[in-house]
Formats: sequence, C-alpha cells, structure tokens
Amino acid sequence: MKKFLLLTIFLVNVSYVNAQKVQNSSYSTIGYIKIDGTIQNSSYSTVGHIKSDGTIQNSSYSTIGRIKDDGTVQNSSYSSIGYIKKNGTIQNSSYSTIGYIKDDGTVQNSSYSTIGYAKGVKREWVAAYFFFFKFN
Repeated sequence: MKKFLLLTIFLVNVSYVNAQKVQNSSYSTIGYIKIDGTIQNSSYSTVGHIKSDGTIQNSSYSTIGRIKDDGTVQNSSYSSIGYIKKNGTIQNSSYSTIGYIKDDGTVQNSSYSTIGYAKGVKREWVAAYFFFFKFN
C-alpha cells in the first residue's frame, strides 16, 4: 500500500511538471504548455509546438515562426514581428510596447491590465502564446 501511495504521488507530480496551465484574466484555463514545448488547448488537443531551438510550429508541424536567442520574434518568412526583452517587456515590430510578462507569470497588456497567467512557463513561450501566434 505504501508503494502504491508513493507511486501515485510521483505520477501526480510528474504530470504537474509536464504541463503548466495557461489561464485568462479570470483564472479559467485556456490551455497548457508542456515542458517539451507542446502547446495544448483547454481540451488537451495539441495546437502547436515550440522547439528548443526557438522554432514555433502549428499542430501540423509547419513552421509559423521562431524566437531568436536575442528575443527577436520572426514569422515564417523571417520578418521580425516583435521583441521579447529580458525585463519582460513585449514589443511589436515598431518597438511599441504591447505587453508585459512579470516574473510570477502574470501577463499584462500595454495598459498594465492583466490578461492572463502562465506561472512556471518560459517567458518567451508565454509571449508567443499571448502576443504573437494564435494557439487558442
């Protein structure tokens, strides 16, 4: 019985670590981003992927963009569509601020209104999800 309980606790923890919730401003779950970069909608259907090299793909594995190491976000034609700053500021291609991602995973628009939450998810992935590519 003790082994079963420990196994159950382990499996619950592993499933929690493997997918973090993406929530809207009302804390309703709108999707999940798994530790491997798989993006799922609220029904757990895969809607996209973010690869370790920054490549962003739709559910059919077609490349729709990329995030470069310097925070530049590009579309599939390699045109810059925005920037992710180290301080959490998100800018469009004209360098206008379109939002912020705080260290605690709170996502805000340019007016500092909270539009969502993604605690425990890489800042670049959160920016791709909320500001640059439509996954929901």
